[in-house]
Amino acid sequence: MTERLRDGMRIALKNSPWKQIMVLPGTESRSKSNVMLPDGRTDIPLAFVEIFLRTQEHDPHAIIECKRIAGSDTHLCREYVVEGMDRFIQEKYGENHAIGFMVGYVLAGAPSESADGVNAYLRRVSRSVDRLAPSDISDGTWQSLHARSKPSMPIRLQHAFLGFAGTSASRT
Repeated sequence: MTERLRDGMRIALKNSPWKQIMVLPGTESRSKSNVMLPDGRTDIPLAFVEIFLRTQEHDPHAIIECKRIAGSDTHLCREYVVEGMDRFIQEKYGENHAIGFMVGYVLAGAPSESADGVNAYLRRVSRSVDRLAPSDISDGTWQSLHARSKPSMPIRLQHAFLGFAGTSASRT
């Protein structure tokens, strides 16, 4: 699914004014420079050509983490948080970023049910402060704001739950 999303993003960029964005393949990443072995694998790293050429910074400029999700599946909701959101919160991904991106591949139900399922998991583990709220960016998207170990550097996550045509998950 992630390969198809990556391909679609590349096609869309060919016909847009954002041609200076590179949609890279998933890569192993190290959360800190002193970490010797990679401790994460980003699903869709994005890099801006101009910034790379100017700074020679090889780390991605934005990261999209992708997870399977269904609001009624407590295991998938837990994985979305623990293996997705928490990688940003714990600075395994985007340590120097103020924003990160999550995509949920909705396997069953409506996208809003997936957001509700994630919020239900966060309530059960006493993390309501990390809840997903409807985003003002576009319909069908959510956002969350999280404190990190560096008090002055919280991270805002933008969430999109993508349904598939022909299933109940395609409803928004």
